[in-house]
Amino acid sequence: MFILKAEELTAYLEERKGALWEYALEQEEISSGKSREEIRRQMEQTLCVMERSADMARREPVRSVSGLTGGNAWKYETYRSEEKSILGKIPSLAAGMALSCSEVNASMQCIVACPTAGSCGIVPAAVLACAQGRGLDRETMVEGLFTASAVGILIGSRATLAGAEGGCQAECGSAAAMAAAAVVEMLGGTPKMAFHAAAMALKSVLGLTCDPVAGLVEIPCIKRNASGEVNALLCADLALAGVESYIPFDEVVDAMYAVGKAMPKALRETAKGGLAVTPTGLRMKGNLEAGKQSTCE
Repeated sequence: MFILKAEELTAYLEERKGALWEYALEQEEISSGKSREEIRRQMEQTLCVMERSADMARREPVRSVSGLTGGNAWKYETYRSEEKSILGKIPSLAAGMALSCSEVNASMQCIVACPTAGSCGIVPAAVLACAQGRGLDRETMVEGLFTASAVGILIGSRATLAGAEGGCQAECGSAAAMAAAAVVEMLGGTPKMAFHAAAMALKSVLGLTCDPVAGLVEIPCIKRNASGEVNALLCADLALAGVESYIPFDEVVDAMYAVGKAMPKALRETAKGGLAVTPTGLRMKGNLEAGKQSTCE
């Protein structure tokens, strides 16, 4: 049975000198009845979908079905390729990849909901950009995805991954926590470091609302994936440097859930609060309902 407390799981892995990704793989083997080789092949297929979605909108402009958004991943990739970014190679690459995944999602093409469609760009971008920037192989990327899955299971079991229940903190926040942990283990960090990174990433966005303009997973969702990506990489970097979260991971998750339950329904994916009811947000919604394509992003 999957250990659902980070403190207990960390102690278990420290005793066995194991990694989060190994534990997640073992548990999937037990619960599914599939072989390790088959499970790894399935995760490899997931990685392939992530690679396509992280690349597609950077190569050419991709517009959303609604027409509200699109083209920003390509625009940012052009800027980044000219070495103008102030972020540095890995964070800027990751930000572009996160935008691409989100724009591909908004265009109704294939993505990996990791853990949700609205936060689909954060984990893929972290894993892919880190691997490309550090010269890591595909096996390490696959292992990073198992690490991310372990953190996602813990969050989902203690709290929620749904914006409608917990706000965007539960979606992009959870994705950032998953991504941060994945990067830590990919770069040789311990499970303890991974959970510290995850805790820091999640607590950095406590209270983040889910306020989609016109009720669509586009504004501000797409750009939040890029910002969530940078959050994940920073927190992974902090943890690898030995920085720890003063509040333990389990308690951060519990706090996120409590904040989500306290959050007004208007700020939980109903499009009745926040950015969705600004004058511009309402105008864009009206134009969309009237069949007019908006050019405002």
